[in-house]
Amino acid sequence: MRRWPYPALGLLILAVDRLTKAWVASSLAPGESVPLLDGLLRLTRVHNPGGAFGLFPQHRTAFLILSGGVALVLTFALGLGGNRWLRLGGALLWAGAWGNFIDRLAYGYVLDFLELPRFLVFNVADSAVVVGAVLLAVGLVWRST
Repeated sequence: MRRWPYPALGLLILAVDRLTKAWVASSLAPGESVPLLDGLLRLTRVHNPGGAFGLFPQHRTAFLILSGGVALVLTFALGLGGNRWLRLGGALLWAGAWGNFIDRLAYGYVLDFLELPRFLVFNVADSAVVVGAVLLAVGLVWRST
């Protein structure tokens, strides 16, 4: 598979993240929640000033610098190649890092809205980061075998 689909996929996921966050911001008030899948999934607007799971909300500037640095590094690393798992994981991580960095820069928090009741609230960018990290790990293991 050629290299160009991976950056295109990253851009698509970033666009989906931005569009879904804009839709939630215009449709739900902060804290408002709407059931989606009969108790399994809810749309809940949450402003997360901290890191994953809302940890360390007092370190907003550190998270802004960290997510911006990761996004920039991944922008350059995407062109380095590697196996398809590394490129796919890198594209997903790139999209997620930029999606949440843009939120932190523009609003001072990350807009989360997909809620698994009694567990966590996340967004498209968060999902891309988690899946991308798993794919990078697979790519690194695959590469070393």
